[in-house]
Amino acid sequence: MRETRSVRNLLPRRGAAIPLRSADLSDRVAAHPSRRGECTPEESVVDLGVYRGGVRVCTPPSLADAFARRAEPGSMAWIGLYRPTDAQLYSVAEHFGLHELAVEDAIKAHQRPKLERYGDTLFVVLRAARYDDESEQVQFGELHVFVGPDFVLTVRHSESPDLSAVRRRLESDPELLALGPEAVLYAILDTVVDGYAPVVAGLQNDIDEIETEVFSGDPGVSRRIYELTREVIEFQRATKPLAAMLRGLTSGFDKYGTDEELRRYLRDVGDHVTSIVERADGFRQLLGNILTVNATLVSQEQNEEMRNLTRASYAQNEEIKKVSAWAAILFAPTLIGTVYGMNFDSMPELHWAGGYPFALSLMLLICVGLYAIFKRRGWL
Repeated sequence: MRETRSVRNLLPRRGAAIPLRSADLSDRVAAHPSRRGECTPEESVVDLGVYRGGVRVCTPPSLADAFARRAEPGSMAWIGLYRPTDAQLYSVAEHFGLHELAVEDAIKAHQRPKLERYGDTLFVVLRAARYDDESEQVQFGELHVFVGPDFVLTVRHSESPDLSAVRRRLESDPELLALGPEAVLYAILDTVVDGYAPVVAGLQNDIDEIETEVFSGDPGVSRRIYELTREVIEFQRATKPLAAMLRGLTSGFDKYGTDEELRRYLRDVGDHVTSIVERADGFRQLLGNILTVNATLVSQEQNEEMRNLTRASYAQNEEIKKVSAWAAILFAPTLIGTVYGMNFDSMPELHWAGGYPFALSLMLLICVGLYAIFKRRGWL
């Protein structure tokens, strides 16, 4: 049984000040007229705003002030955190009443995409993806989203996705933003899913290049196929759970009274997810087929090399046979000549008148006999 612990005991006191971080927010403060002259934003707080009726009514100078302003009727707080410390996240969790298990997941990160509901709060884990053209690799980022009745809290553990673009999009569309926190969740989902399209295009381009390399006989293509297969598998892990997550959202449309327009938007995101998941599945199958074809081509090439080696070895054996046959033929007269070239007085053939013709005839007979034998066996 999993041991539980009280979040409240681990949290700083309510409203405790958190050191500010000005680097990420200064540009945004300057860009938005309603934010000019505000206090320096807090450390890890990329942006925070309070909205009412789809319009940003203020940019609180601190988290504590944002918590107070969201309590006003019809208001919604949208807080964006980037790699917050445990204490910062627990402080926010206490104010929003977030579930301990969801907070632990957000702190530990490295979670698979999922959607869980804790009371009236949704906890969503997303994995954004970006294709890096320079390295030709897929880079992944992790995003945690808490969606409550009157707040949205985003916790990023990487540079992507760019949620500032999501905020600008919604602030430029008050009618959509007026639909509340679910509209923010939709916009985040839509941005993450749209970010998969360049990844799919990049993977498709890599596969096309690999197909060319396979049939051109590139010896290093097997390693690239393996590495790209791993990227596709990682991409599947980021995208495949989204289909079930969106089904979970759509199943609660009637129960939680989701706006009809927002339902259509979410169904559209679901269609995009289905298309991307199918493309990723197709990539994995295609890479498996390419690897099989490459193995077949490599095997054929090796077999051809073996046949060439066999033919070379056969030709070499034929030459050796010929050399050996001629060496044997020449060896017989050499042996006879060597024997009769010995300087001994007691050799009987030395004083025989027919000895010389006999020796020559013997040499010729042996040579002709050996030639006939080797010729019949195909050595000559």
